[in-house]
Amino acid sequence: MIADTVRTSTYRTGIFRNSSSIQGKVVLDVGAGTGVLSIFCAQAGARKVYAVEASSIADQAVKIVKHNKMEDIIEVIKGTLETIDLPEHVDVIVSEWMGYALLHESMLNSVLFARDKWLKPGGLILPSKAELYIAPINDLVVEDRLIFWNTVKDQYGVDMSCMSDFARKCIMNNDITVNLVTVEDVLSHPCKFAELDLYSVTVEQLNSVSGAFKCECFGSSPVNALCVWFTVTFPGGEEKPLVLSTSPFKPETHWKQAVLYLDNPVDVRQDTKVVGDIKMYPSEESSRHICIHLDCTIGEQKKHSKTFSIPDGYSGECQQ
Repeated sequence: MIADTVRTSTYRTGIFRNSSSIQGKVVLDVGAGTGVLSIFCAQAGARKVYAVEASSIADQAVKIVKHNKMEDIIEVIKGTLETIDLPEHVDVIVSEWMGYALLHESMLNSVLFARDKWLKPGGLILPSKAELYIAPINDLVVEDRLIFWNTVKDQYGVDMSCMSDFARKCIMNNDITVNLVTVEDVLSHPCKFAELDLYSVTVEQLNSVSGAFKCECFGSSPVNALCVWFTVTFPGGEEKPLVLSTSPFKPETHWKQAVLYLDNPVDVRQDTKVVGDIKMYPSEESSRHICIHLDCTIGEQKKHSKTFSIPDGYSGECQQ
């Protein structure tokens, strides 16, 4: 994921902006991957960095650290954060823990474990806050895919218009679809429905991350889905806070956006209200996989109620 320049550059800037809190201090990198964030912390003046990584990429992190002549500062520890032991408490925790829709296969539980066990009182967490947003959209690509079946007869002399309903059920299902949403697709200003303060949020609170939302549409269009994305914020040190955003209004990241398709599109006009409640919670099959329950009303339509999950095999885990 180093190729995601938005993500990597923002982390680098966020670390360097907090160099006054890192210089001469001890840092814990949770889920270190290739160790790139650990190296940023060493470059920012850390006295010691513990780079904890459970997967086999830890072996490559050792090579990268040595190649950059950082082995006297960075110690790569292969193992899970919950089972390893550190020789000292730390002043700073850094982690790129976010998954798709923020919480799918995220490492936030491990970050909170590290905070409670290893972070000194008054220590620094990078990033320190996460926020979740939602907005109604009209996914034009989906509409094109559905209309396609009505064009087959003109192209090939075979009427396949009967496929439209089947195609709609295949596309507009109960999956959380990770897709790139364009600015033109978004039909209202975003609405924030949840905020996580990494200094205070608990693992128990992650069992239900929820909130209400109210959006007003920009103009006349069908609404065929709602879109969820997140931001994380780095404290600014002596400068203003730095935000890493996965919004459709910002440059693309590998997280893209999470799209929740309605069963059927609903036509809206200028100022049509889209109101509802959204809840994110761990699935019964895996505590690291999320489900999203959505209740929403669009204009005068009856309430839409639907539960979504990310299909098996779609991983939100990130290697640095």
